[in-house]
Amino acid sequence: MKKPRKVIITCAVTGSIHTPTMTPYLPVTPDQVAAEAVAAAEAGAAILHLHARNPEDGRPTPDPDVFMRFLPQIKQQSDAVINITTGGGHNMTLKDRLAAPLKTKPEMCSLNMGSMNFGLFPILGKYKEWQHDWEPAYLENSRDFIFRNTFKDIEFILKELGEGCGTRFEFECYDVGHLYTLAHFLERGLVKPPLFVQTIFGILGGIGADIENLVHMRRIADKLFGSDYEWSILAAGRHQMNFVTTGAIMGGHTRVGLEDSLYIGKGQLAKSNAEQVAKIRRILHDQSLEVASPAEARAMLALKGGDRVEF
Repeated sequence: MKKPRKVIITCAVTGSIHTPTMTPYLPVTPDQVAAEAVAAAEAGAAILHLHARNPEDGRPTPDPDVFMRFLPQIKQQSDAVINITTGGGHNMTLKDRLAAPLKTKPEMCSLNMGSMNFGLFPILGKYKEWQHDWEPAYLENSRDFIFRNTFKDIEFILKELGEGCGTRFEFECYDVGHLYTLAHFLERGLVKPPLFVQTIFGILGGIGADIENLVHMRRIADKLFGSDYEWSILAAGRHQMNFVTTGAIMGGHTRVGLEDSLYIGKGQLAKSNAEQVAKIRRILHDQSLEVASPAEARAMLALKGGDRVEF
Protein backbone atom coordinates (compact mmCIF):
# COMPACT_ATOMS: atom_id res chain seq x y z
CA MET A 1 0.00 0.00 0.00
CA LYS A 2 1.37 3.42 -1.00
CA LYS A 3 2.23 5.70 1.91
CA PRO A 4 0.16 8.89 2.11
CA ARG A 5 1.84 11.95 0.66
CA LYS A 6 3.19 14.43 3.18
CA VAL A 7 3.26 18.19 2.71
CA ILE A 8 6.43 20.21 3.28
CA ILE A 9 5.83 23.58 4.92
CA THR A 10 8.49 26.17 4.12
CA CYS A 11 8.58 29.36 6.16
CA ALA A 12 10.23 32.46 4.64
CA VAL A 13 11.06 34.37 7.80
CA THR A 14 11.95 37.95 6.81
CA GLY A 15 12.84 38.35 3.12
CA SER A 16 13.90 41.59 1.46
CA ILE A 17 10.56 42.97 0.25
CA HIS A 18 8.85 44.31 3.35
CA THR A 19 10.28 47.13 5.45
CA PRO A 20 10.07 47.91 9.18
CA THR A 21 7.43 50.61 8.70
CA MET A 22 4.97 48.04 7.35
CA THR A 23 4.73 45.96 10.52
CA PRO A 24 6.21 45.95 14.03
CA TYR A 25 6.50 42.17 13.80
CA LEU A 26 9.10 41.93 11.02
CA PRO A 27 12.24 40.24 12.41
CA VAL A 28 15.26 42.46 11.84
CA THR A 29 18.07 41.66 14.28
CA PRO A 30 19.91 38.33 14.22
CA ASP A 31 18.34 37.33 17.53
CA GLN A 32 14.87 38.14 16.18
CA VAL A 33 15.47 36.16 12.98
CA ALA A 34 16.74 33.20 15.00
CA ALA A 35 13.82 33.28 17.45
CA GLU A 36 11.24 33.59 14.67
CA ALA A 37 12.84 30.78 12.68
CA VAL A 38 12.98 28.39 15.63
CA ALA A 39 9.38 29.15 16.58
CA ALA A 40 8.26 28.55 12.98
CA ALA A 41 10.02 25.18 13.00
CA GLU A 42 8.36 24.27 16.27
CA ALA A 43 5.01 25.18 14.70
CA GLY A 44 5.60 22.75 11.83
CA ALA A 45 7.89 24.28 9.20
CA ALA A 46 10.34 21.71 7.83
CA ILE A 47 12.29 24.29 5.79
CA LEU A 48 13.33 27.79 6.89
CA HIS A 49 14.09 30.22 4.06
CA LEU A 50 16.35 33.00 5.33
CA HIS A 51 17.55 36.49 4.41
CA ALA A 52 19.60 38.84 6.60
CA ARG A 53 19.00 42.46 7.57
CA ASN A 54 21.12 45.23 8.96
CA PRO A 55 20.25 45.06 12.66
CA GLU A 56 20.44 48.86 12.97
CA ASP A 57 17.79 49.85 10.40
CA GLY A 58 16.35 46.66 8.89
CA ARG A 59 17.85 47.17 5.43
CA PRO A 60 18.47 43.86 3.57
CA THR A 61 22.13 42.87 3.70
CA PRO A 62 24.19 40.09 2.06
CA ASP A 63 26.88 40.27 4.78
CA PRO A 64 27.97 36.72 5.73
CA ASP A 65 28.89 37.92 9.21
CA VAL A 66 25.27 38.90 9.84
CA PHE A 67 24.07 35.50 8.62
CA MET A 68 26.56 33.85 10.96
CA ARG A 69 24.99 35.67 13.90
CA PHE A 70 21.77 33.68 13.50
CA LEU A 71 22.49 30.51 11.48
CA PRO A 72 24.30 28.66 14.32
CA GLN A 73 21.55 29.64 16.77
CA ILE A 74 18.89 28.15 14.53
CA LYS A 75 20.87 24.98 13.86
CA GLN A 76 21.47 24.46 17.59
CA GLN A 77 17.80 24.86 18.46
CA SER A 78 16.08 23.18 15.51
CA ASP A 79 16.43 20.29 13.09
CA ALA A 80 14.73 22.22 10.27
CA VAL A 81 16.36 22.49 6.85
CA ILE A 82 18.04 25.90 6.52
CA ASN A 83 17.58 27.44 3.08
CA ILE A 84 19.57 30.62 2.36
CA THR A 85 18.64 33.12 -0.31
CA THR A 86 20.73 33.66 -3.45
CA GLY A 87 18.33 36.40 -4.50
CA GLY A 88 19.36 38.75 -1.71
CA GLY A 89 17.81 42.17 -2.17
CA HIS A 90 17.55 44.92 -4.74
CA ASN A 91 20.82 46.25 -6.18
CA MET A 92 22.99 43.49 -4.75
CA THR A 93 25.52 42.03 -7.19
CA LEU A 94 25.80 38.32 -7.86
CA LYS A 95 29.01 38.30 -5.80
CA ASP A 96 27.14 39.95 -2.92
CA ARG A 97 24.25 37.51 -3.12
CA LEU A 98 26.50 34.44 -3.08
CA ALA A 99 28.85 35.57 -0.30
CA ALA A 100 26.89 33.99 2.56
CA PRO A 101 25.87 30.76 0.77
CA LEU A 102 29.41 30.06 -0.43
CA LYS A 103 30.76 30.61 3.08
CA THR A 104 28.13 28.57 4.92
CA LYS A 105 27.48 25.78 2.36
CA PRO A 106 23.85 25.17 3.39
CA GLU A 107 21.73 22.17 2.50
CA MET A 108 19.48 24.32 0.33
CA CYS A 109 19.35 27.74 -1.33
CA SER A 110 16.73 29.57 -3.32
CA LEU A 111 17.51 30.11 -7.01
CA ASN A 112 15.47 32.47 -9.17
CA MET A 113 15.18 30.97 -12.66
CA GLY A 114 15.59 34.15 -14.66
CA SER A 115 16.00 37.91 -14.86
CA MET A 116 12.81 39.87 -14.28
CA ASN A 117 11.17 43.15 -13.40
CA PHE A 118 10.39 43.05 -9.66
CA GLY A 119 8.06 45.91 -8.83
CA LEU A 120 7.63 46.88 -5.19
CA PHE A 121 6.84 50.55 -5.83
CA PRO A 122 3.02 50.22 -5.63
CA ILE A 123 3.43 49.70 -1.87
CA LEU A 124 4.60 53.32 -1.57
CA GLY A 125 1.05 54.64 -1.66
CA LYS A 126 0.06 52.83 1.53
CA TYR A 127 2.30 54.79 3.89
CA LYS A 128 2.77 58.50 4.58
CA GLU A 129 5.57 58.30 7.14
CA TRP A 130 8.57 55.99 7.27
CA GLN A 131 10.77 54.78 10.11
CA HIS A 132 13.93 54.95 7.99
CA ASP A 133 14.96 57.10 5.04
CA TRP A 134 16.10 54.08 3.02
CA GLU A 135 12.64 52.51 2.87
CA PRO A 136 10.78 54.72 0.34
CA ALA A 137 13.88 55.03 -1.85
CA TYR A 138 14.32 51.25 -1.84
CA LEU A 139 10.73 50.72 -2.98
CA GLU A 140 10.83 53.52 -5.57
CA ASN A 141 14.04 52.13 -7.08
CA SER A 142 12.16 48.95 -8.02
CA ARG A 143 10.36 50.98 -10.70
CA ASP A 144 13.60 50.99 -12.71
CA PHE A 145 15.15 47.74 -11.52
CA ILE A 146 15.68 44.37 -13.16
CA PHE A 147 16.54 41.43 -10.94
CA ARG A 148 19.37 39.78 -12.81
CA ASN A 149 19.88 36.05 -13.17
CA THR A 150 21.17 35.37 -16.67
CA PHE A 151 21.88 31.91 -18.01
CA LYS A 152 25.54 32.53 -17.21
CA ASP A 153 24.67 33.61 -13.66
CA ILE A 154 22.58 30.48 -13.12
CA GLU A 155 25.32 28.27 -14.56
CA PHE A 156 27.80 29.85 -12.13
CA ILE A 157 25.51 29.30 -9.13
CA LEU A 158 24.83 25.70 -10.10
CA LYS A 159 28.55 25.00 -10.49
CA GLU A 160 29.99 26.89 -7.52
CA LEU A 161 27.23 26.36 -4.99
CA GLY A 162 25.54 23.22 -6.30
CA GLU A 163 28.51 21.12 -7.39
CA GLY A 164 31.04 22.89 -5.20
CA CYS A 165 29.12 22.88 -1.92
CA GLY A 166 26.60 20.05 -2.31
CA THR A 167 23.77 22.53 -1.94
CA ARG A 168 20.43 21.78 -3.58
CA PHE A 169 17.91 24.38 -4.64
CA GLU A 170 14.44 25.78 -4.21
CA PHE A 171 13.96 26.70 -7.87
CA GLU A 172 11.90 29.90 -7.79
CA CYS A 173 9.69 30.15 -10.88
CA TYR A 174 7.85 33.46 -11.20
CA ASP A 175 6.46 32.74 -14.64
CA VAL A 176 5.95 29.95 -17.17
CA GLY A 177 9.19 30.77 -18.96
CA HIS A 178 11.11 30.04 -15.76
CA LEU A 179 9.82 26.46 -15.86
CA TYR A 180 11.23 26.08 -19.38
CA THR A 181 14.54 27.58 -18.25
CA LEU A 182 14.71 24.99 -15.48
CA ALA A 183 13.89 22.26 -18.01
CA HIS A 184 16.81 23.51 -20.12
CA PHE A 185 19.23 23.04 -17.22
CA LEU A 186 17.72 19.64 -16.45
CA GLU A 187 18.23 18.57 -20.07
CA ARG A 188 21.87 19.68 -19.89
CA GLY A 189 22.38 17.68 -16.72
CA LEU A 190 23.32 20.74 -14.66
CA VAL A 191 20.46 20.04 -12.26
CA LYS A 192 19.36 16.63 -11.15
CA PRO A 193 16.07 15.27 -9.78
CA PRO A 194 14.30 15.47 -7.50
CA LEU A 195 13.71 19.15 -8.29
CA PHE A 196 12.05 21.39 -5.71
CA VAL A 197 10.00 23.73 -7.88
CA GLN A 198 8.59 26.77 -6.10
CA THR A 199 5.94 28.47 -8.25
CA ILE A 200 5.39 32.09 -7.23
CA PHE A 201 2.29 34.18 -7.87
CA GLY A 202 1.39 37.82 -7.39
CA ILE A 203 4.73 39.65 -7.72
CA LEU A 204 4.48 42.62 -10.10
CA GLY A 205 6.61 41.51 -13.03
CA GLY A 206 5.79 37.82 -12.61
CA ILE A 207 2.72 35.69 -13.24
CA GLY A 208 -0.49 36.93 -11.64
CA ALA A 209 -2.30 35.42 -8.69
CA ASP A 210 -5.12 33.78 -10.63
CA ILE A 211 -6.20 30.21 -9.98
CA GLU A 212 -6.09 29.58 -13.75
CA ASN A 213 -2.37 30.36 -13.59
CA LEU A 214 -1.88 27.99 -10.68
CA VAL A 215 -3.46 25.18 -12.68
CA HIS A 216 -1.47 26.14 -15.79
CA MET A 217 1.87 26.21 -13.96
CA ARG A 218 1.13 22.79 -12.50
CA ARG A 219 0.19 21.41 -15.90
CA ILE A 220 3.35 22.72 -17.57
CA ALA A 221 5.56 21.52 -14.72
CA ASP A 222 4.01 18.05 -15.03
CA LYS A 223 4.67 18.14 -18.78
CA LEU A 224 8.31 19.19 -18.36
CA PHE A 225 9.35 17.27 -15.24
CA GLY A 226 6.95 14.33 -14.93
CA SER A 227 7.59 12.56 -11.63
CA ASP A 228 11.04 14.14 -11.19
CA TYR A 229 9.94 17.07 -9.06
CA GLU A 230 8.30 18.19 -5.86
CA TRP A 231 5.94 21.12 -6.40
CA SER A 232 5.54 23.98 -3.93
CA ILE A 233 3.44 27.13 -4.02
CA LEU A 234 3.72 30.63 -2.61
CA ALA A 235 1.67 33.72 -3.28
CA ALA A 236 2.21 37.33 -2.32
CA GLY A 237 0.13 39.26 0.17
CA ARG A 238 -3.58 38.56 0.46
CA HIS A 239 -3.34 35.62 -1.91
CA GLN A 240 -1.03 33.66 0.38
CA MET A 241 -3.32 31.31 2.27
CA ASN A 242 -5.92 30.59 -0.42
CA PHE A 243 -3.24 29.83 -3.01
CA VAL A 244 -1.14 27.56 -0.84
CA THR A 245 -4.29 25.77 0.33
CA THR A 246 -5.49 25.21 -3.23
CA GLY A 247 -2.02 24.08 -4.25
CA ALA A 248 -1.79 21.61 -1.39
CA ILE A 249 -5.14 20.08 -2.38
CA MET A 250 -3.72 19.76 -5.93
CA GLY A 251 -0.71 17.83 -4.61
CA GLY A 252 1.74 20.61 -3.80
CA HIS A 253 3.82 21.72 -0.85
CA THR A 254 3.32 25.11 0.81
CA ARG A 255 5.32 28.20 1.68
CA VAL A 256 4.24 30.88 4.14
CA GLY A 257 6.06 33.52 6.20
CA LEU A 258 6.43 37.25 6.63
CA GLU A 259 8.58 37.50 3.48
CA ASP A 260 5.52 36.63 1.42
CA SER A 261 2.67 38.19 3.43
CA LEU A 262 2.45 40.35 6.54
CA TYR A 263 -1.09 39.21 7.34
CA ILE A 264 -2.85 36.32 9.07
CA GLY A 265 -6.33 37.40 7.97
CA LYS A 266 -8.05 40.27 6.18
CA GLY A 267 -6.67 43.51 7.63
CA GLN A 268 -5.00 41.64 10.51
CA LEU A 269 -1.22 41.67 10.78
CA ALA A 270 0.44 38.36 11.62
CA LYS A 271 2.25 38.71 14.94
CA SER A 272 4.80 36.07 14.01
CA ASN A 273 5.89 33.64 11.34
CA ALA A 274 4.84 30.80 13.61
CA GLU A 275 1.27 32.11 13.52
CA GLN A 276 1.16 31.66 9.75
CA VAL A 277 2.78 28.22 9.96
CA ALA A 278 0.27 27.12 12.59
CA LYS A 279 -2.61 28.34 10.43
CA ILE A 280 -1.55 26.47 7.29
CA ARG A 281 -0.82 23.38 9.38
CA ARG A 282 -4.40 23.49 10.73
CA ILE A 283 -5.75 23.91 7.21
CA LEU A 284 -3.71 20.95 5.95
CA HIS A 285 -4.90 18.84 8.87
CA ASP A 286 -8.50 19.76 8.07
CA GLN A 287 -7.90 18.51 4.51
CA SER A 288 -6.59 15.19 5.90
CA LEU A 289 -3.08 16.03 4.72
CA GLU A 290 -0.04 15.15 6.83
CA VAL A 291 2.83 17.56 7.41
CA ALA A 292 6.38 16.43 6.62
CA SER A 293 9.05 16.49 9.30
CA PRO A 294 12.50 17.91 8.51
CA ALA A 295 13.85 14.37 8.11
CA GLU A 296 11.06 13.52 5.68
CA ALA A 297 11.69 16.73 3.73
CA ARG A 298 15.39 15.87 3.49
CA ALA A 299 14.53 12.43 2.11
CA MET A 300 12.05 13.81 -0.44
CA LEU A 301 14.51 16.42 -1.70
CA ALA A 302 17.72 14.34 -1.46
CA LEU A 303 19.48 16.87 0.77
CA LYS A 304 22.96 16.32 2.17
CA GLY A 305 22.02 16.72 5.83
CA GLY A 306 22.51 19.38 8.47
CA ASP A 307 25.83 17.86 9.61
CA ARG A 308 27.51 18.81 6.31
CA VAL A 309 27.10 22.59 6.45
CA GLU A 310 29.67 25.20 7.50
CA PHE A 311 27.89 26.90 10.39
